[in-house]
Amino acid sequence: MSLSGKVVLITGAAKNLGAEIARSLAPLGPSLALHYNSQASKEAADALTKELVAANPENKVKFYTGDLRTAGAVEKIFKDVLQDFKRIDIVVNTVGKVLKKSITEISEEEYDDMFAINSKAAFFILKEAAKHVSHGGKIVTIVTSLLAAFTGMYTSYAGSKAPVEHFTRGVSKELQGRRISVNAIAPGPMDTRK
Repeated sequence: MSLSGKVVLITGAAKNLGAEIARSLAPLGPSLALHYNSQASKEAADALTKELVAANPENKVKFYTGDLRTAGAVEKIFKDVLQDFKRIDIVVNTVGKVLKKSITEISEEEYDDMFAINSKAAFFILKEAAKHVSHGGKIVTIVTSLLAAFTGMYTSYAGSKAPVEHFTRGVSKELQGRRISVNAIAPGPMDTRK
């Protein structure tokens, strides 16, 4: 499969799953518009850029930063990517936060933060992707296997990811006429300590 001439936007791409997806797609030839949240991830973003360009010198790779917990920040990322690349063919949203904690210990602030990162950001990324992804493009959201095989202590995490499945199904139906594939992937546990 070739993605030559395509533009892929991956949110949460400096580390962990997002970075692995960028590494997997890069040899297929797309331009990569990659996002990271804050200065804390800048060093990882710079290292990944060097790695991807060294391995795939024909690819254009550019990172964008922003806290996607606000609709305005999501809109800005899409606007900036479109300005730089002129199109977006594939969007992969890997933005997420895990909290392993008993419900009796979860504060209101933690609850709000989990839903802002896992649900609200996903909603507005889907909204902007629905507006801007090219006809015949692809949108992928990351949910969690904990929705099917609940293990406890992840109440706020699984609960904040559950709406994303429903958002994804709804957007899939809305975009059928433009032949845009919209899917949710539910990976299991990952080692993110690297």
